[in-house]
Amino acid sequence: MRRGRKGTSRKTGFFCVLCVLCVRYSVSCSRPKDAHDHPLKIDFVSDIACPWCAVGLASLQRALAQSADAVQATLHFQPFELNPDMPPGGEEINEHLARKYGGTPAQFEANRAAIRERGAAVGFSFNPAGRGRIYNTFNAHRLLHWAGLQGAEPQLALKRALLDAYHGRGEAVEQDDVLLAAVEAAGLDAARAREILAGDDYAAEVRQAEAFWQQAGIRSVPAVVINERHLISGGQPPEVFEQALRQIAQAG
Repeated sequence: MRRGRKGTSRKTGFFCVLCVLCVRYSVSCSRPKDAHDHPLKIDFVSDIACPWCAVGLASLQRALAQSADAVQATLHFQPFELNPDMPPGGEEINEHLARKYGGTPAQFEANRAAIRERGAAVGFSFNPAGRGRIYNTFNAHRLLHWAGLQGAEPQLALKRALLDAYHGRGEAVEQDDVLLAAVEAAGLDAARAREILAGDDYAAEVRQAEAFWQQAGIRSVPAVVINERHLISGGQPPEVFEQALRQIAQAG
């Protein structure tokens, strides 16, 4: 995210982007509002395949815990596929990164080490051996959509279980057994999840949601959209999320 001038914001797509400097240093004289009167709606647009999404979620959750005195929020996970055309079996991680972004194995390992360090700082443990392969995540998004119909907490539990399976243990999140194990870990109905995976339930809904967020201007993840208006891009540190949450909650 490009930095703006102090005290400013900019727009992209449908959203006002909160500049990091603005979030850190802006001052408001408004009367504090009761968090329970004005709960924030947070749409967390992300992909299971994205390591920064794991960092960003852990960071956001820490910020929500630290700002609980002033902020109440509902968290909704929205789909974004970094590799929608990934075939079954996936692709070896270094080959994929070199083909898509360029770079060397040494550079990729340095990046992974930096991400592991950022994850550890917010309580997320990455597999020291890395992910191994990149996989198609469409079925994971279908299950997350279904979990969201059960409520915010079940969806969060499944999201965390899927991130732990892939980034924490290097499991193949395209495989039904891995997905079903995550469903069970989240306390959801594995039999119903098996039915979903066997058919095309929620496929249209996921594609529609993906199209909506892309049309809204989301081009990279994680993207944290607050109250359908404010966008914070990337896996920011907890203090950046916390300042933004407090600022938006106070402004109402």
